[in-house]
Amino acid sequence: MEITNVTEYEAIAKEKLPKMDQWTLQENRNAFARILFRPRILIDVSKIDMTTTILGFKISMPIMVAPTAMQKMAHPEGEYATARAASAAGTIMTLSSWATSSVEEVASTGPGIRFFQLYVYKNRKVVEQLVRRAERAGFKAIALTVDTPRLGRRESDIKNRFTLPPNLTLKNFEGLDLGKMDEANDSGLASYVAGQIDRTLSWKDVQWLQTITSMPILVKGVITGEDARIAIQAGAAGIIVSNHGARQLDYVPATISALEEVVKATQGRIPVFLDGGVRRGTDVFKALALGASGIFIGRPVVFSLAAEGEAGVRKVLQMLRDEFELTMALSGCRSLKEITRNHITTEWDTPRPSARL
Repeated sequence: MEITNVTEYEAIAKEKLPKMDQWTLQENRNAFARILFRPRILIDVSKIDMTTTILGFKISMPIMVAPTAMQKMAHPEGEYATARAASAAGTIMTLSSWATSSVEEVASTGPGIRFFQLYVYKNRKVVEQLVRRAERAGFKAIALTVDTPRLGRRESDIKNRFTLPPNLTLKNFEGLDLGKMDEANDSGLASYVAGQIDRTLSWKDVQWLQTITSMPILVKGVITGEDARIAIQAGAAGIIVSNHGARQLDYVPATISALEEVVKATQGRIPVFLDGGVRRGTDVFKALALGASGIFIGRPVVFSLAAEGEAGVRKVLQMLRDEFELTMALSGCRSLKEITRNHITTEWDTPRPSARL
């Protein structure tokens, strides 16, 4: 079967991966569908520039790879494959703290701009070591996940008695006795988080992180304007509007619905990114029209990785790139800065006054 869009990878991957289903997960997708375009016509779109600069790094398109844990569960090459695919696409990969490949192993795949997603462990020495290792391995920023003081009730993980297969470990914690996830009578991951992740995490820790690293810190998991303002005060270099792939708190809004509130609160002082529910180039355009500086994709990477390894991830990035370019052309936008709020209409917009003839 010829794969023509990102969601078709999902069907193939579903045969290989455990299943999942929640309200916010659907809402992350559905909310995109309710935003409509207002394309402008008769604009010369023979040349389209999708390049952008993120925290000073030039990338080929505003589509980046979100951190997803334990990629070797999807494919034997796991994070190696994802790193090579992101690098080939000229974009940024974010490596999960809970990767099945270490920061050093990912760095060994060759050049590429990489961010490191961080969970703050109770043992701060562990955090410090990890951040230093990421920095030494050439990682360029920290994406600090702030929406997981406890693991959400992931019913599919409980049903699947989620744990890491015996041949895999959380490579970044190997040798610290933190790489193992024991069998548990609900979800091994939930027990692991309860044991290791610090529930006291607060804004002062965002400031503490800045004392141990020169890497910029992105706060990942902001969905309100109030928190966006505090993030700026706390010295964040950017914000990732995220609801953790809709697996933390159910009935939070879709990230695309929360995006504009966060963007308005930052008043352009720091860049705002989005993850969650992006499956099409049209979704990327909608996020940028609502003020995002770029988006991160998670599930499409895992699905395509499970289906076809590195080639799959390359293909997903290429498909999103092509769809996004076409959306720009058909909307009359030749560069990212030409994408404006006027190019879309949302259900929360006030009706436009009709033009007088």
